[in-house]
Amino acid sequence: MAAAPFHDRPGVIWMNGEFVPWTDAKVHVLSHGLHYGSGVFEGERAYGGEIFKLREHTERLHHSAEILGFEIPWSVEEIDRVSNELLVRQGHEDAYVRPIAWRGSEMMGVSAQQSSINLAIAVWEWPSYFKPEERLKGIRLDMAQYRRPDPATAPSKAKATGLYMICTLSKHAAEAKGYADALMLDWQGRVAEATGANIFFVKDGVIHTPTPDCFLDGITRRTVIGLAKARGYEIIERRIMPEEMTGFEQCFLTGTAAEVTPVSEIGPYSFTVGEITRNLMEDYTAEVQPKRPPAAIAASG
Repeated sequence: MAAAPFHDRPGVIWMNGEFVPWTDAKVHVLSHGLHYGSGVFEGERAYGGEIFKLREHTERLHHSAEILGFEIPWSVEEIDRVSNELLVRQGHEDAYVRPIAWRGSEMMGVSAQQSSINLAIAVWEWPSYFKPEERLKGIRLDMAQYRRPDPATAPSKAKATGLYMICTLSKHAAEAKGYADALMLDWQGRVAEATGANIFFVKDGVIHTPTPDCFLDGITRRTVIGLAKARGYEIIERRIMPEEMTGFEQCFLTGTAAEVTPVSEIGPYSFTVGEITRNLMEDYTAEVQPKRPPAAIAASG
């Protein structure tokens, strides 16, 4: 059965200060964010009724807005409170949380200094980003046509809506050829990231990952680096050329949606789902579980 379209689902969405019926959460067709990509967003996951690293995500949302030249009218604390309340209202324990802020319809043109700043938050159930059977054996990636732009030409440190246009095009092209996703290079031809996730490689027990100088240093990326260091694994952040993939033994992606996902193939390069990848998958799964106080654990037992 096909999933319900996102414009027609039950429950409520928080929008500009109030909870509105899901089907009534609408914007005008002449909103600046639609025409000029002047919007920022976050992708968050809730596990067992708790949103993982909510504060870090909300702070990044505010920072992304600042990079795009606008201020979100709700504080980090207010957004966190509303996100948690919305999760309860929607009745989900395990869910995806999507806050988004954008310029409204008061001005139509490249300039939009007087446009209102809108904010909406939605919560829905969302299964694994990749098919479970593919994820366990490692997904296959195509090589993307488009590259992550030079940070001198785009606000690459913002999680901005407009920056994902080339990601959609690259993922569509990959899926049309039977791949799950695509690997994007940067403007200088170095390995960057997948269309919505950071990438790691393993060689001789050492983990290598591209320096995030033209793409997001993901919250999940940083979490996994911390987990790897806790296990004593060496992490090297550096510039990686695509031909180096010949010598890497393992590969995996990280992201809020992807979590930790093994990769078996990138274009002509092949990888195995090895011990380090499996350990970090298990460690991340344990890390995102709600940290209940001892009294709560005893009461539930």
